[in-house]
Amino acid sequence: MFAAIPLFAQVGIDSHIDTAQRVLIDHADLTQRSTVGHVDLPRLREGGVNAPFFALWVPTYYKGAEAVRRTLDLRDAMQALFDAHPEQIALALTAGDVERITGSGKIAAILTIEGGHQIDDDLAVLRMYYRMGIRAMTITHFRNTNWADSSTDQPAHNGLTDFGKEVVREMNRVGMIVDISHVSDKTFSDVLAVTSKPVIASHSSCRAISDVPRNMTDDMIRALARNGGVVAINFGEGFLNPKDGELLKQAIRNISYHEPSLTGKALDAYAADEAHRDMKPHPTAATLDDAVAHIDHAVKIAGIDHVGIGSDFDGISSPPKGLEDISKMPALKAALRKKGYSEPDIRKIFGGNTLRVFREVAGK
Repeated sequence: MFAAIPLFAQVGIDSHIDTAQRVLIDHADLTQRSTVGHVDLPRLREGGVNAPFFALWVPTYYKGAEAVRRTLDLRDAMQALFDAHPEQIALALTAGDVERITGSGKIAAILTIEGGHQIDDDLAVLRMYYRMGIRAMTITHFRNTNWADSSTDQPAHNGLTDFGKEVVREMNRVGMIVDISHVSDKTFSDVLAVTSKPVIASHSSCRAISDVPRNMTDDMIRALARNGGVVAINFGEGFLNPKDGELLKQAIRNISYHEPSLTGKALDAYAADEAHRDMKPHPTAATLDDAVAHIDHAVKIAGIDHVGIGSDFDGISSPPKGLEDISKMPALKAALRKKGYSEPDIRKIFGGNTLRVFREVAGK
C-alpha cells in the first residue's frame, strides 16, 4: 500500500512575516501557542501556512556594519529555533526543500532580508547571506539606501544607481528573489528593466483601493505580471482600508528623520523599545472583506497566476477584523470561495504562485 500523504502536505505560503523579531527581541517560544503576536507554529498549522517567509528585518537607523551585525543576530536566533526543534521546523533553500519539508508535516522556513542597507553596499555580504540560506531581499525599507530609492523617502537616485543594478543582477545570478515591496515607483521600473528573473512584491496591496505609496498601481501590477512575478497582499490596516490609509500617510509624513547615534547593545535596546511601542494595537476600520477586495482586484488586473499572500503579521500593529492572526487564514479562503474562487485558484493564491517564483529563482 502507498503511504498516506500528510494532510499538511499542500504548500501554504505567506511571503512576509516579521516573527523573527519576536524570536530575537523577546525570546519567543514559537513552538507554543501564544496570546502575544500574530504567528507561532501552532497558529501556522491552524492557518494552513506551512512555508512562511521569515523576514530578517533591520531598521534603517542601523548603519553599515551595525546593520550586518543585526542581520546576523536575527539569523542566529532563527538557527537556534531550527536546532532546538528539528522535528517541527526546518530551513528551506529550494522549492524541492519546501515540498519535502512540508510533505513530512513540518514547517518549511524561508529566510529573507528586509532592506538593502543590510548588505552594507557590498556584494560579498550579499553572497554570504545567500550562503547562510537567505533566499530573498527587499531592495529598500523605509528610507533610501545608497543605491535605491524607497517609496517613503525623498527621491535621491532617480530609482536604482549603477550599483543598484549590479545588486539585482547578482541576486539573479546566485538565486535570490528580488523583492520590490517598499521601493519607489521609479526603482520598481528600473528593477524590471534589469532583472532576468521573476520578482515579487512580498507584502504590498493595491493603490487603486488604498492610495498609500507602499501599495502598487494597476500599471505596476500589470508590469509585475508580465515579468512573471507575484504581488502578495499585505494585511496592514492602512494598506487595505482607505480610511486607515489616510492615517498611515499622515503618520509617514510626521515620522522624524532623527536617528539614534548608538551602537551595539544600546542600539539594540533602542530598537526593542521601538518595536514594543509600535506594535501596540489601535482602533482600525479594516476588515477581512477589505483583504478580499484587494485580492480580487489584483487578480482582475494581473491574472490568477500572479497574486499571493504577504500578511506582514508581527510587523503590523492592528490586523483587520476577521484576520487577527495567521490562524484565521481559513476564514479568508472561505470568503474567496463565497466570491466564486475555485479550489485550484485558492491554492495558487495561498502558495502555488509564490512557490513557482521560488522554484524559478532559487532552484528546484
